[in-house]
Amino acid sequence: MTSPLIIRPMHSVDLRDVMRIERLSYTMPWSEATFQGLLRRSDADMFVAQAGPELVGYAAFWAVIDQGELGNLAVTPDWRHKKIASGLLARVVERAVEREVREMFLEVRISNTVARGLYTKYGFREVGRRKNYYLEPLEDALVMQKTIETDVVP
Repeated sequence: MTSPLIIRPMHSVDLRDVMRIERLSYTMPWSEATFQGLLRRSDADMFVAQAGPELVGYAAFWAVIDQGELGNLAVTPDWRHKKIASGLLARVVERAVEREVREMFLEVRISNTVARGLYTKYGFREVGRRKNYYLEPLEDALVMQKTIETDVVP
């Protein structure tokens, strides 16, 4: 990485780049309307990872009372394996602490061993399975949960 990485809140002007990352990362990408809706919600926090002028990743998180959900986390293929996902996840967990979230959940494809390793590193553990949760290709999701502490960032 030659440019310093900045993790900052997502804004509507970022959506073109976020949608590019979304389409490169998921077989069933969220719509731009979904992101616009999340940007308007007071219970949601959206972050982007920026390297110089380029957006290279994003994370979507929301909380209801003391429970949080990591909805999506993606990094553009050219920037993967450079700890960007780790930085985004650390910021989400930090925000969960600020929001006084006590536990956070996420779903991840069973086959996504890289993401599962990252989530495990951050203290998430498998608590369930959603059969045929993902389409294209059809695959189960692991449900992972993390208890939020005050000193959570590894």
